[in-house]
Amino acid sequence: MIKTINLTKTYKNGSIEVQALKGIDLIIENNEFVAVMGPSGSGKSTLMNILGCLDRCTLGSYILDDVDVSTLNDKALAKIRNAKIGFVFQSFNLLPRMSALHNVELPMMYSGITAKERRKRAEIALGKVGLDGRMHHKPNELSGGQKQRVAIARALVNTPSIILADEPTGNLDSQSGEEIMAIFQQLNKEGATIILVTHEPDIAMHTKRIIAFRDGLLVKDEAVEKPVEATDVIHQLSNLHDRMM
Repeated sequence: MIKTINLTKTYKNGSIEVQALKGIDLIIENNEFVAVMGPSGSGKSTLMNILGCLDRCTLGSYILDDVDVSTLNDKALAKIRNAKIGFVFQSFNLLPRMSALHNVELPMMYSGITAKERRKRAEIALGKVGLDGRMHHKPNELSGGQKQRVAIARALVNTPSIILADEPTGNLDSQSGEEIMAIFQQLNKEGATIILVTHEPDIAMHTKRIIAFRDGLLVKDEAVEKPVEATDVIHQLSNLHDRMM
């Protein structure tokens, strides 16, 4: 599904050039669940921006479903973003004056989908992340974990084949983070390809593969032998909470 060949990204700051990515060769197959790790400035965010068609490489190629994305114009890139890629961000990026339902409907506004169909799909997506009873609440009426569930539902409504998640548990407590990882694991079981940036090794261990970057280079690419099941951890946290009460 995803293939990069000699992927290179150079930023110019006046007369100074900074190589954020230095010739990355990478293949991510359909239905993988991959964690991307590395310190700040390692290149992982640059990679995610290119994979999400939000930025372009300077040299090399990015192949998505047999299409060389690096050769496409802005309009074609936007079309791919809307059709094939769902984004989940650490800061949720929800519109504060809109209900959860209307926030989830937003990506479909640009797809020519009728209002009735938009509502139906948004309701289904919110049901999938366990927010059936909260769809008319605004973001300030939701917990952090619930806000991130809305963001995941929004990423799902156009049925993307790829979900890109940038530190999706970074602003959440342990149990909420595990609940979000349980949702991602279920989506992966249902066929979604998920690429997740995280600084947290315990979160990365919920995925099936960990790749790590340093100084613009890919320095680690390993399978996770036995991914941690988030549902098991949620059960353990609940039992601990009950014992402390």
